[in-house]
Amino acid sequence: MWQYQAPLRDMQFVFEQWLQAPEAWQQMPAFEALDLPLACQVLEEAGRFSAQVLAPLNSSGDRQGCRFESGQVTTPDGFAQAYQAYVDGGWPALACAETFGGQGLPQLLDAALQEMLYASNHAWAMYTGIAHGAYLCLKTHAPEWIQQRYLPSIVSGETLPTMCLTEPQAGSDVGLLRCRAELQDDGSYRLSGSKLFISGGEHDLTEDILHLVLARLPGAPTGSRGVSLFLVPKRLDGGLSNAVRCDGIEHKMGIKGSATCSLVFDGAQGWLIGEANRGLAAMFVMMNSARLHVGLQGLGHAESASQNASAYALERKQMRAPARPVGVEAEVADPIHFHPAMRRVLLELRAYAEGMRAVGYWAAHLLDQSEQAEDLPTRQRALQLAELLTPVIKAFFTEQGFRLASNALQVFGGYGYVSEFAIEQTLRDSRIAMIYEGSNEIQANDLLLRKVLGDEGRAFGQLLAVMREEAELACNDTRFGAELVQLCDKLETVQLEIGDLAVTEREYPYRAAGDFLRLCGVALLGFSWARAARVSRLLPDSDPLRANKLETARFFFAYLLPEADQRLAAIRAARAPLPFLI
Repeated sequence: MWQYQAPLRDMQFVFEQWLQAPEAWQQMPAFEALDLPLACQVLEEAGRFSAQVLAPLNSSGDRQGCRFESGQVTTPDGFAQAYQAYVDGGWPALACAETFGGQGLPQLLDAALQEMLYASNHAWAMYTGIAHGAYLCLKTHAPEWIQQRYLPSIVSGETLPTMCLTEPQAGSDVGLLRCRAELQDDGSYRLSGSKLFISGGEHDLTEDILHLVLARLPGAPTGSRGVSLFLVPKRLDGGLSNAVRCDGIEHKMGIKGSATCSLVFDGAQGWLIGEANRGLAAMFVMMNSARLHVGLQGLGHAESASQNASAYALERKQMRAPARPVGVEAEVADPIHFHPAMRRVLLELRAYAEGMRAVGYWAAHLLDQSEQAEDLPTRQRALQLAELLTPVIKAFFTEQGFRLASNALQVFGGYGYVSEFAIEQTLRDSRIAMIYEGSNEIQANDLLLRKVLGDEGRAFGQLLAVMREEAELACNDTRFGAELVQLCDKLETVQLEIGDLAVTEREYPYRAAGDFLRLCGVALLGFSWARAARVSRLLPDSDPLRANKLETARFFFAYLLPEADQRLAAIRAARAPLPFLI
């Protein structure tokens, strides 16, 4: 019953018109051989893999789940074969450097690939989703011999990595962790302790698994300043098993095909990555990549929910609609997609999915520019903007993915509540993304306190400048530019208000952070749709996408942008202290 087809036409629109990525690639020596036809060919192949290989395993993987026996995990039927097909297709190497066997393609293409993987089969994609972040972490911080030994196997897909942070007493506060590491005479370390909630901590997709583990050295400072990062392989050279074992998997609300493991390190051999007691700095390279990917999970859920709700609404007939498109005759019962309540839900699904796609791909494109642009100021500016966007994408996209999946379930009525129609699986699967890789509350605090107030508004000012530039261009072509100008004014004003009050009321930014992040999310969608409406007018009148983009932009500004004022009111209401619960 569940279908997924990659939205290739909209992806191409974002690449070509919204981002003008092909022109930007020509200015980056690393990508100058890449053009739009080749990029579209990559997207088509990724879409084919997602629709034909992964999507058919989504519901069956959910029903079967993972099996755990005697320390071994067996993934659902078909998962291992799908992973081999993924490796054979060269997908792990897509955005990795050619030095280590990669294809050297942009992270923008990888972002599109990740959206498709998560939209078609979130649980399966959990095994591969952390790989690029681990690759970046080791490429940036690992000693040369570790890079030469392990990076080619990650890039080829021969091994899969994990991120081992959480312990029973240490979740968001990793400074509370107790896992220990002791230096050995040969320069390696022995790690002892336990970790939990480790995605892919044990599985049958690859023989080796590379664990990136946060642990504490003897005499290390307390808190997060005393945490170090280590690489701990499941298998040592010669095929010997390392002293790390899985002692159970979680039985979860969703992503049941993903093995969420508890791991025990019993004097396991590992090697230091980066500097001692500075493990978080190294791990954040991995976590920032993971947070962008988690945001794309929210986008993927919104897209797949939109596709399936739209298809069902066309088939399901109930009552006469009060109005119909011109030329459609009245029937005894109309498809529910004619009814205003359902049209509103379906248009919101489309507006959010397509708007988030543009913003999410923009962040990936900025990361490409931060690494590959020829001049230093451009690289620095791109990185600053990408880092500012990351917490918004992670938190706002995942929140919307869950909310929109719930709205899509409503389109199905009672059928949506039964497993046969699978929208209930999307709702369950999407919920976790709001929690892991730094909860959405942590993201809100990071955005407002570190990225905006802590930066004295410099990166935020750059974002506003980009939005104002678009507003000026949009004013010449559409009426949306004026509304975007007003939105920028409101954002600038509320940022200054929060900064002024934070000087005397220390807790106020924490109370306002959640609504500030949501305000930024809505504003970014406004920016996205103002640009989409402008550049879509350059398409031929005969292209259906032109009319669709303009209609959806009108819907967004009329029906969805008013949420910005609600968030502004909530930010100002947060000036009132919260009572303590007793």
